[in-house]
Amino acid sequence: MQYELQTEKFRNDLSPGETIQWTGQPNERVIFHFQDSYLIPFSLLWGGFAIFWEMGALGFWRTPHRGGGNAVSLFMSLWGVPFVLFGQYFIWGRFVYDWWRKKKTFYAVTNKRVLILEEVRNRKLTSIQLAENAPLDKTTRLDGIGTLAFGVPQPKWNRSSWGDFNSDGRPSLRDIDEVDRIYRLISDMRDRLTKEDRE
Repeated sequence: MQYELQTEKFRNDLSPGETIQWTGQPNERVIFHFQDSYLIPFSLLWGGFAIFWEMGALGFWRTPHRGGGNAVSLFMSLWGVPFVLFGQYFIWGRFVYDWWRKKKTFYAVTNKRVLILEEVRNRKLTSIQLAENAPLDKTTRLDGIGTLAFGVPQPKWNRSSWGDFNSDGRPSLRDIDEVDRIYRLISDMRDRLTKEDRE
């Protein structure tokens, strides 16, 4: 049933003679990547300092004045709010956002292309022609979950996916189960297309 629903997502995007060989979605679990090895410590430092700053601005660390109460600066209190919110996003909000994006992302491998469909803000379809033999990188975890990335990594300043800390700007099948099997499927499709072109 799940396979049929995923296949239906791509029904109107197929060209004549094109058939779907596999469909899937990212694994929805929280999956840590290399970037998290420095993002998690950084987020804890940022978030902890932001909360400490905000509490100080609200007068938690000050001695009450003679007139009673603490002297609280409204400007400084408001100034710290965006830093606290940004820190919370770094600590845990990005994982919630990533989970939400995964639920709205669908993948398909056909006999001609790899299709990546994202229904986050609008319907965005990315197509990678197998015949073009774009560079394909595979990253695999011990549990068999992994990522297939097509093409060459983009410079950080040229990326448009802000907030997606696990992306290097390339079209990717992220966090998919049985990544080795899908890698072999794509490789076989490429070899078949190459032989057909030679003939």
